[in-house]
Amino acid sequence: MIKTATILALVFFTVSCKSVAQDKKAENKEHTKITDWNKFIVSKDDAWFATEEAQNVAENVLLYQRDFGGWPKNTQMQNPLSESEKRQLLDLKSDPNGCTIDNGATVQEMLFLSKINKQQPNEKYKIAFLRGLMYLISAQYGNGGYPQFFPVKKGYAKHITYNDDAMVNVLKLFKEIKDNSGYYSFTPPAEIVSMAQSAFDKGIDCILKTQYKQKGTLTSWCAQHDEVTLLPADARAFELASLSGKESAKITLLLMSIENPSKEIVDAVDAAYNWFEKVKITGIKIENVPTGDGDKKDRVVVNSPDAEPLWARFMDLDTNIPFFCDRDGIKKATLAEIGYERRNGYAWYTNEPKEVLKNYPKWKDKLKN
Repeated sequence: MIKTATILALVFFTVSCKSVAQDKKAENKEHTKITDWNKFIVSKDDAWFATEEAQNVAENVLLYQRDFGGWPKNTQMQNPLSESEKRQLLDLKSDPNGCTIDNGATVQEMLFLSKINKQQPNEKYKIAFLRGLMYLISAQYGNGGYPQFFPVKKGYAKHITYNDDAMVNVLKLFKEIKDNSGYYSFTPPAEIVSMAQSAFDKGIDCILKTQYKQKGTLTSWCAQHDEVTLLPADARAFELASLSGKESAKITLLLMSIENPSKEIVDAVDAAYNWFEKVKITGIKIENVPTGDGDKKDRVVVNSPDAEPLWARFMDLDTNIPFFCDRDGIKKATLAEIGYERRNGYAWYTNEPKEVLKNYPKWKDKLKN
C-alpha cells in the first residue's frame, strides 16, 4: 500500500489554505459581475477555452484555490481581480477554512481546469486538479459521507451533506476518474485512481446505509444526515429533518449509473422509484404573480389539471406529507402560510424526480440483459 505521504508529495498536497470571505467587498466597484460562476463554466465552448481570456480566468481559479486543495463557494472567479485583491488571495492561501463542496465548489473549479487544459495543456493546471482531487479524497468521513466543509465546521455543516447535490457531485467526479471515461482531461497516477475508486465505493455504501426506512420500507433520503447515527438531521431553521424530493433524485440517478449494480443498489433504486411515484403531486403549478408593488412578485401555488408532476422539497419522515418553514422552524402545511422572504427565497418544489421516472424503465430492461 502506498503511503499517504508519498501521495501528498506526488501532487504537491500541503495542509494549508485560507478562504477569502465569500461576500468580500470588491475594492474596485467597476468590476462587472458577468453571471453565475457555475453557469459561466458550462456556457463556454471548447473554442473559448483556447483563448487568452480563458487563461486569465484560469489564473484567478489558481489564485482562489487554497494550498489545502479546495476552493471557496459563491465566488465569481470569472471577474477581474485588482492587484490588491490578488495580494490578499496570496496572503490568505495558508488558512484552510472555507474550503467546501457546497454549491458546486471545488468540483466546478476542477471542471474548469480540465476544460482549459484540454485546449491549452499546462502542468500547473494538472497540479491544481490533482491537489483538488486529493482534497476531495481526504475530506471523506470514514463512513463514506461528506461534510459540507473540510476542514469540518461546527453545527449542521458537519452533517453528511446531500443538500444541493454536494456529495453526489463529488462521487460523480470520482466515477469519471475511476472509469477512465475521458470526461476529464487529466489522467491521475494509478495510486490516486485507486484511492478515488475506494472513495466512490465508500460513498455508495454510505448512500445505501442512509436511505430512510419508513415503517420498515425503504424510501428516499434527507438533505443531510447525522455523521454518526446516519439518521436524517436538521440543518438551518427552515431545513428540518425530512424526506427530500429534490436531493433524492440525483442520488437515485447516481445509483442508476453504476454498471453491474449489486442487489442492494437495485433494491435502493426500486424503493426510491416507488416512493417518487407515491408522493408526486399533480394538478398544481408554481407561478410568480404581480403584487402591485412595482416589479415585485410573489410565488403562489395555483391549480393546473394538466401540469406535470411536482415533488415537495420537504416531506414528513413518517407521513410523506409536504411541509414548509419560515426561519422560526415551525412547520406549515402550505407555501402560502410562510412569510414572503422564505416563500420567494427558497426552492420548495422540484421536478427533478421526473428524470428518475423517465429513465427507470430503460434501467430495469438493461438489468435483464
